[in-house]
Amino acid sequence: MKKNIIAVITILVAFAIIAFTLMKNKKENQQKTDIVAQKNASVAVKIDTVKTEVVSLNFTANGYFEPIQELTYSAEKSGKVVNVLVKEGDRVAIGQTLAIVRSDVINVNAQTANALYQTALTDYSRFENAFKTGGVTKQQLDQARLAMVNAKNNLTQANINVGDTRIKAPINGIINKKYIEPGSILAGTPPTSMFHIVDVSKLKLKVSVNENQVVSLKLGDNIKIEASVFSDKEFTGKITFIAPKSDSSLNFPVKIEIINNSIIDLRAGMYGTATFHSSNQQNQSILVVPRTAFVGSVSSNQVFVVENETAKLKTVSPGRILGDKVEILSGLINNDIVIVTGQINLQEGSKIEIIK
Repeated sequence: MKKNIIAVITILVAFAIIAFTLMKNKKENQQKTDIVAQKNASVAVKIDTVKTEVVSLNFTANGYFEPIQELTYSAEKSGKVVNVLVKEGDRVAIGQTLAIVRSDVINVNAQTANALYQTALTDYSRFENAFKTGGVTKQQLDQARLAMVNAKNNLTQANINVGDTRIKAPINGIINKKYIEPGSILAGTPPTSMFHIVDVSKLKLKVSVNENQVVSLKLGDNIKIEASVFSDKEFTGKITFIAPKSDSSLNFPVKIEIINNSIIDLRAGMYGTATFHSSNQQNQSILVVPRTAFVGSVSSNQVFVVENETAKLKTVSPGRILGDKVEILSGLINNDIVIVTGQINLQEGSKIEIIK
């Protein structure tokens, strides 16, 4: 009996030891799980410091050079091309003949129109003399005059048609593309494209600037320009257009005109950079943050700052965009810590883990 009691007690003690061990292990595992969960709940971010810097208010804008004028010259009337007098790359002047269209039928029509006009003119002169002596009535004289006027109009149109057989350049420029050859049949509806003419005696560099930058610009300003293919040269252009309304991206198109020549030899389509100098004091001490600190874009007016190892969303008032930095007018102060990467995974109060 005594042995049975001892055995039961031993078993109970063993069970108690096992239960204690299991509970201890469970507690340790839970602590480890909590630590891992806390770590996993933190969002990895990079940070930067809000600070006052001396910055240049000058700014640059990029764009492509465009010709001062270009035209795809199309046929106005039908006809067969018998001769093309220019080739791609030729320089042409206004009024220069580019091609000749078959003219035999048109010339015959013009000769017929001229003969009819001469006859009508003679008849009108005869009726006018006869009217003075009472040989014809006023009505007959008016009819002769109307016939003469109509014949003259027909002759004028016939002469225009003769002129249209010689296709002439409407602008100065260079033949960039030739679409016709001798034997080509021209159509007036829809019009047949004949030549693409480009005038690069002057070029336009079209760029876009934001609202903070456009207010410092005015028509006639001289602007320094660099072309990507002429890195050792600097050109000067003049602002000829500032858009009165922003485009869909809330930027304002600006056009800068530059005189071209055989020495410079800039070409339409080349890449260019314009440097705009501020009319205000060129260097100022202002509060800035990296442009990447903004949630989404600068227009969101929101950044995340670090407070007690958590992310706090703040609304700020941005000023000028200065390259990769943005002026801060209000909402932040010197030495505030802003988050510059990882914002997509953040919300108000998120735990953060700062990475280098």
